Amino acid sequence: MPELPEVETIRRGLQTAILNKKITDLQVKKHKLVKNKSSYFVDILKNSSIVDIDRVGKLLIFSLADKEHFLLVHLKMTGQLIYQSGGDIVAGGHNLGFEEGLPNKYSHIIFYFQDGSNLFFNDMRQFGYMELVKDKDKVIKRFGIEPGKNDFTLAAFKKIFKNRKITLKQILLNQQLVSGIGNIYADEICFRAQVLPSRPADKLNDDDIKRLFTATKYIIKKAVEKRGTTFSDYRDTSGKEGNFVKYLKVYGRAGKKCLRCGLENIKKVKLGGRGTHFCPHCQK
Repeated sequence: MPELPEVETIRRGLQTAILNKKITDLQVKKHKLVKNKSSYFVDILKNSSIVDIDRVGKLLIFSLADKEHFLLVHLKMTGQLIYQSGGDIVAGGHNLGFEEGLPNKYSHIIFYFQDGSNLFFNDMRQFGYMELVKDKDKVIKRFGIEPGKNDFTLAAFKKIFKNRKITLKQILLNQQLVSGIGNIYADEICFRAQVLPSRPADKLNDDDIKRLFTATKYIIKKAVEKRGTTFSDYRDTSGKEGNFVKYLKVYGRAGKKCLRCGLENIKKVKLGGRGTHFCPHCQK
């Protein structure tokens, strides 16, 4: 699933590619990916333009020129937004080869711009969605503090652990508490902070929380710099893979020696229904 670093990379790519371009046509091939009525969705977007792109957590928020509507885009598990300028051929991602042009069988919503460029919403598993709303602030209020934003302070971070009898990993994955973190970065954050993801949140001491706070800022910032992580489906707006996979210490390394201690193999267990990676020697 694209997490904060991947979605931020996509936001930046689209910001330079599609702002203020007139949408001359729109094709919705899979209606279940649109939360509005498809006819309403097309009517509002056709002949409009996107004037700004914001993001909260893993959710993209497109501001329309009419200053009344906002387009929400959530990529969920396998969603992609691939931009194609006039004549360019880029990879469709997923398990398709680079020679596979666009649109392909996973291209479910297509935006056609006046300058001949296109934007493809691809989604192999079809869990992603687009939705037009009028109240942007109401949407933003659903999300918790976010690494990299002003509200992400040590005091605010400490507060979310108080009296919560759930695991550390459940805290990190709860978008109403901390927005933008998913399975990959939760495991990497816990490893860097040397804390087991299974620890009860209310049993963490101040030093644990401070290390987790510092690790969260570092991991998310580094992952954004490296344009996210690609295992199979994630691609940026140009169809390129993210580079942070080279920097992963535990995620996807089950059975391999820990890169920090070299003594134990990385373990993978189910925690709250999610595959969770950790080093039993380095993390306590």
